[in-house]
Amino acid sequence: MKTLTDHLGQYAEYHRDRRNIVSHFIGIPMIVVAVAILLSRPGFALGGLWLAPATLLALAAAVFYLRLDLRFGVVMAVLLYLALWAGAVVAGQGTAAWLGAGIGLFVIGWIIQFIGHWYEGRKPAFVDDLIGLAIGPLFVVAEAAFLFGLRDEVRRAVEERAGPTCIRERKPAH
Repeated sequence: MKTLTDHLGQYAEYHRDRRNIVSHFIGIPMIVVAVAILLSRPGFALGGLWLAPATLLALAAAVFYLRLDLRFGVVMAVLLYLALWAGAVVAGQGTAAWLGAGIGLFVIGWIIQFIGHWYEGRKPAFVDDLIGLAIGPLFVVAEAAFLFGLRDEVRRAVEERAGPTCIRERKPAH
């Protein structure tokens, strides 16, 4: 199994332009919440919890993140719980609100992602490795931690593999 720094380092190779990273701080949470919304139907209440396909996906993701790293895994589990909560709230609304919010957040989130990758001048990481879809949210949490001076040993290992972040000059298309 790949380590935390293996996954983050590989993902970071596609995300060195700071504008692209900022786009991920906006787009990825939108996409995660959108998926939670869309997969919160069908569902049912059991013991005060809303169980739906989103619950199974979030549990699997939380286990994956916790196995990679306990500290980041706990943060990811809390964030996934919040996304599930939001998804259940929206799923409890009418069908138009549920689909409008879910599809709207999903589409806008991806548009923001692709704008970021336009600045990067590189395709998204998931195009080469689908695990990038799971690492993206973790990358956002890790980058936020790095901004606050946390987990410097992880930041150094990621930068050793992928290089430092920068603002890249956009190359004209040929």
